[in-house]
Amino acid sequence: MNRHFGWLQGFLPVMIAAGVVTACQTVQTTQGGAVGIERRQMMMVSSKEMEQASSQSYHQIIQQAGQKNALNRDKDQVERVRAVARRLIPATGAFRPDAPAWQWEVNVLTSNDLNAWCMAGGKIVFYSGIIEKLSLTDNEIAAIMGHEIAHALREHARERASQSMVTNVGVAVVGAVLGVGRAGTDLIGTVAKVSFELPNSREHETEADRIGVELAALGGYDPRAAISLWQKMAKASSGAPPQWLSTHPSNETRQQDLQQYAARVMPLYEQATQRARPVK
Repeated sequence: MNRHFGWLQGFLPVMIAAGVVTACQTVQTTQGGAVGIERRQMMMVSSKEMEQASSQSYHQIIQQAGQKNALNRDKDQVERVRAVARRLIPATGAFRPDAPAWQWEVNVLTSNDLNAWCMAGGKIVFYSGIIEKLSLTDNEIAAIMGHEIAHALREHARERASQSMVTNVGVAVVGAVLGVGRAGTDLIGTVAKVSFELPNSREHETEADRIGVELAALGGYDPRAAISLWQKMAKASSGAPPQWLSTHPSNETRQQDLQQYAARVMPLYEQATQRARPVK
């Protein structure tokens, strides 16, 4: 009997791995848009689980910022960021029909960091440092915001959490798959890690760049501002990208890609600006 049990112990990790692979599904999170993002993604965590965990993590950050008097201190600055969001959020429907109805939140934290992010479900945060140190124009704010929203639309954090779970096959992973035990707590920890600690892959960053310029264009912001933005960030970081963009392709490669895709969506920008002009 012990020999049989020992064999089962040895076979159990294989069974677990097989269960994890079975639990994965390949999905298309977004429509291709004018920039043509068609890559399918492997997911093991559900969108609902990811949004719940992200919301909890987000509200913890906002609560802590409020306690430190670092939340939305400059009303004019906050309004600038939220005004851009009001134009970009409706544009998300070009990639996901459900996205405009997400429970969007937009806040600014007082910090010297050059940082901004958008969590699953539309939780956007800008740090005051990136606005002030780079003297951002509204077009450049839209470039950053479009990029960050693109990560949420493509569910990159969910994809990375799924990849992390597949890599770390074990009892905790089985719990996450089955939705029992410490799964909820573990997922919140994973969300925080993939959102703030681990850099996005170059593939994810390139997708976010391309979708970002289209979102900006659809919102009536000049998509070419993504190029001037990158030049400012590279200069501020002595030629190297800030930590939040640390896995981007080289400066030259990225600018070439942005130029190509900004040109592709220029007709969308021109249409949006024409619609915004008052009728004489």
